[in-house]
Amino acid sequence: METYLPDFHLKGKTAVITGATKGIGRAIASSYAEAGANVVLISRTEEDLYRFKEELIPFGTTIHTIVGDVQNYQEIISAIEHMDEIKEINVWVNNAGINIRSEAEKVSEDEWEKIVDVNMKGAFFLSQFAARKMKDLNYGKIINITSVAGHVALRTGVVYGMTKAALIQMTKTLALEWGKYGIRINAIGPWYFETALTEKLLQDEQYVQDIVDRTPLRRIGELKELAGAAVFLASEASDYITGQTLFVDGGMTIYGF
Repeated sequence: METYLPDFHLKGKTAVITGATKGIGRAIASSYAEAGANVVLISRTEEDLYRFKEELIPFGTTIHTIVGDVQNYQEIISAIEHMDEIKEINVWVNNAGINIRSEAEKVSEDEWEKIVDVNMKGAFFLSQFAARKMKDLNYGKIINITSVAGHVALRTGVVYGMTKAALIQMTKTLALEWGKYGIRINAIGPWYFETALTEKLLQDEQYVQDIVDRTPLRRIGELKELAGAAVFLASEASDYITGQTLFVDGGMTIYGF
């Protein structure tokens, strides 16, 4: 009898995650290791990498670490190129991101450049590098972590929203160009999850209430709910999906008045 249940495991795959030691990146990296992937963790902080690597060892997969900042993406590329243990890259997650909350009329050029360099420039050129590796395999998955702020207007800052919208468009265009090489490019657009970046905001009861009021499921998301989407998009279960943005948002982006 023909079977239809697809493979969601990542055994034997090598997955690279930027911004891997905190929040969403940490949840994705952990879920990939749990699903059987060998994981390459990229973070700016060596101590955080060491501690997180120790936590992932019980999953029994190989864990590599790279200290790097996506603003200096050439250094990350060089580090990977010089690691003999990394024979191939099957999954690449552009998770590293930054936001500086400024009103539009107060945005400085330094703020602009920093947000754009991390959220857009780094993500593009690291995707380009990953694609070259995947092209040799005629298979690969690139996952961009964008935001609902790239789809609807939010009080998160205009430059941040612009860069996240750019990631959504980049996802579509790269999927169009690289599909012939067997490379699938998709994005995940989160709403609010409890992370170090949102901790202070979520201490404001009125702010949380505003979020809940705009969310059909009437609650903040849990990181395991986002990690499941990341495993799906990295696995063979999503092989016929490319160029899409999956909003993990409790229904926020469908909300009407």
